[in-house]
Amino acid sequence: MKRRTFLLLPTLPTLPIMAAFEPAAWAREPVYPAVSSGQPLSFPRDYGAHPPYRTEWWYVTGWLQTDNGAPLGFQVTFFRSRPPLDDADPSHFAPTQLLFADAALSDPRVGRLQHDQHAARSGFGLAAASETDTDVFIDDWSMRRDTDGRYRISIAAADFTFQFTLRPAHPVLLNGAAGYSRKGPLPEEASYYYSEPWLQVDGILTGSTTPGKPGADPTEHPRHVRGHAWLDHEWSSAMLADGAVGWDWIGIDLDDGGALMAFQIRDKAGRKFWAGGTLRDASGSTRALAPESVGFAPLRWWRSPHTGTRYPVAMRVDAGDLHLILKPLMDDQEVDSRLSTGTVYWEGAVFASHAADDANRTGTTHESSAAKPLGHGYLELTGYFQRLEL
Repeated sequence: MKRRTFLLLPTLPTLPIMAAFEPAAWAREPVYPAVSSGQPLSFPRDYGAHPPYRTEWWYVTGWLQTDNGAPLGFQVTFFRSRPPLDDADPSHFAPTQLLFADAALSDPRVGRLQHDQHAARSGFGLAAASETDTDVFIDDWSMRRDTDGRYRISIAAADFTFQFTLRPAHPVLLNGAAGYSRKGPLPEEASYYYSEPWLQVDGILTGSTTPGKPGADPTEHPRHVRGHAWLDHEWSSAMLADGAVGWDWIGIDLDDGGALMAFQIRDKAGRKFWAGGTLRDASGSTRALAPESVGFAPLRWWRSPHTGTRYPVAMRVDAGDLHLILKPLMDDQEVDSRLSTGTVYWEGAVFASHAADDANRTGTTHESSAAKPLGHGYLELTGYFQRLEL
């Protein structure tokens, strides 16, 4: 969502790749297929890529714990984009598919987000995304799904490396109406969208955790980590509506074994333009959340020292009859991916707690009014740096 980034990829990252091609290649924009309701998802096929659509991503966020108990957050996202290239162009060098990837590590002992990014056009052994199952790579970054459902993620970033296995513990969660997820008032403002909450993570994380040592040897300090993760896979040809600027999104693994995905798309004044979500309870019962039943309210703002952008890093989220207070693992979780997807946004690990009973009754709350713990997950905040443009 997504984000994470929702289905948007700005034109910025395509410019260096496209600059070498003749304008004639862009003479006729391809016909992108529309997203429509009533089209059931089919697995394992829909774990794979959908090249005819404009934009797609596989988005993994999660909480890790080292053997000594230190909490960490991580994020890995692979994006696929079909640029507006004339399908009649016969050149084998025409970049018919572009791939981007982001990876990040949130370690409170470092105190800042560690982040890296990749971008390449598909083909020539440099990058590819399989259409039959999840199997996407850019150079030595990869995410692959085995036939038993386990995902294998391998990332060699500048300051860290991930070698993780993610094992599913629950069925796939279809968002919206059986995987058709509305993102606005018009039917075509939608995506195909499913999630896999509660993926069980096991693997090796390497990298320096010494504050003030950016660029350290990423082979330092190999650590065994375990945890849980959330995967979103989403594809569409739609853009945000003209009146929308960005979104707030959460994916929360609830401590009772349930799961919550919720989002709010904001207008230019910061108000709710559209919203939605999916709630799976501890018994496995799932229900879609209507736009009027979802709301995000800022509790505390943080200003980035890197870009000057203000983000509501602590939030109250109302999702049906569930009321949450979100607090960040650390404030500095801003992602600057202008060299890949072209965006700047906040994407961070958060604690989720039940909103206190007095806040539920009065409708007012603050960051400290949380009651018992509810779960852990990720919060994504886009469109605060600038409006996201396709």
